Amino acid sequence: MDEKLIRSVVEDVLSRLQKQGSATPAPAAPAARSAPRGGRGGVFATADEACTAAADAYEQLRKTGLAGRERIVQIVKTLCRDKAEEWGRIEFEETRIGRLEHKVEKLQGIPRLPGTEWLSPHGMSGDHGITLEENCPFGVIGAVTPVTHSVPTLACNIVSMVAAGNTVVFNAHPKGARCAAMAVRAFNEAIKREVGIENVATIVETPTVESFNEICAHPAVRLICVTGGPGIVNAAMRSGKRAVCAGPGNPPVVVDESADLDQAARDIILGGAYDNNLLCIGEKEIFVVDKVYKPFLEAFRRAGAVSLNGTQLERLTSAAFTFTKDAGGCSHPAVNRDLVGADAAVLAEHAGLKVPAKTEMLFAETDADHLFVIEEQMMPMLPVVRARNIDEAIEMARVAEHGYKHSSIIHSLNVRSMTAMARALESTLFIKNGACIAGLGSGGEGYASFSVATTTGEGITTPATFTRKRRCVMVDNLAMVS
Repeated sequence: MDEKLIRSVVEDVLSRLQKQGSATPAPAAPAARSAPRGGRGGVFATADEACTAAADAYEQLRKTGLAGRERIVQIVKTLCRDKAEEWGRIEFEETRIGRLEHKVEKLQGIPRLPGTEWLSPHGMSGDHGITLEENCPFGVIGAVTPVTHSVPTLACNIVSMVAAGNTVVFNAHPKGARCAAMAVRAFNEAIKREVGIENVATIVETPTVESFNEICAHPAVRLICVTGGPGIVNAAMRSGKRAVCAGPGNPPVVVDESADLDQAARDIILGGAYDNNLLCIGEKEIFVVDKVYKPFLEAFRRAGAVSLNGTQLERLTSAAFTFTKDAGGCSHPAVNRDLVGADAAVLAEHAGLKVPAKTEMLFAETDADHLFVIEEQMMPMLPVVRARNIDEAIEMARVAEHGYKHSSIIHSLNVRSMTAMARALESTLFIKNGACIAGLGSGGEGYASFSVATTTGEGITTPATFTRKRRCVMVDNLAMVS
């Protein structure tokens, strides 16, 4: 094949692909189909019905092309923006964790998530022909959402997965199932009305471990996406199917002698107190070098954090953690779920201290092996540990992070300190001189996601995460027909 002809074909293909979605008119909506028995607005009584409906919707979605996906993504984003206050309140009232204003803010951030524009084909041409690699959908994705960010995670997953060309069936956390089902109904009603497809996102109305297992085993489900703790992550990875897993984290903060202490204190409160420390990327424990240890504590107080003394810390620790025994009789600590995401003022009461209701953060001086250091506690109470030098601070941070390689933060103006911590922890998110939320584009550059797949290595998920690569090749030595 002539080289000029090859390059002409490649340029034409790439040009048409780049114009899809902006210049291509939306195809006519396919005729609406009847939902499987028992479903209403994408909400089903059984996992089998939910998966079957999502599989049927996938076949409809394929016919709409890229333009149809873009319309659905925009519907989800617009609803999250318009309903942020209402849905944030509904989620807060159901889950009773975190802070109402932050529930609203998370939904208001959904319109900024990446969409179909993230899916760029890659073309190659040369002496032997042309090759085009493109992102293709898996089909139906099974997804698990956490109680910590029920509706935002669900909406984020729909944006990314549908932009990639998939449909999705959800198994929500039981304590956030009602608000999740409410959002699924609203999304489906709007999508059916404007695009003509039913059940692009489906959900099991009463989620259980059994329904999760049924979703994993269903033949229509090609990929599993889990956002949650170690138990559910391990179950997904044992499913026999490809899994994208956003697992646990215990993000440490290191403060060295070169840091702007007042700025560090403000940033740590901003990130660690956000939604009462429910974020998996949130600051959980602080290691401060000896030279600036006391000045940092003073800066922390000036920024609004309230300190607990030894007795108060002991009382709060007793309330915040319980102990369970395994089959071998060994005792293990567990976080008291009743205090996860509680206000700082509520935690202070358990410590025997009364603080103003608007208090955002508590802190206490602890050793490196304290329960508040080694357990991912998701509460606005941060332990502060003294380190002799930066090397010891980084090593203690590495141990506290447990090798999850999730998130870590440093406040330092010393490039050597930053480099040493980056190499020691190898975390998926590493924030320097900012709040943890800067790692998701809030106060820093970049984009957000509520599924940070640290366990399986995809990192901050995007539409591309939920695609498979397909290669199409045309060679130049085509056989001549005689």
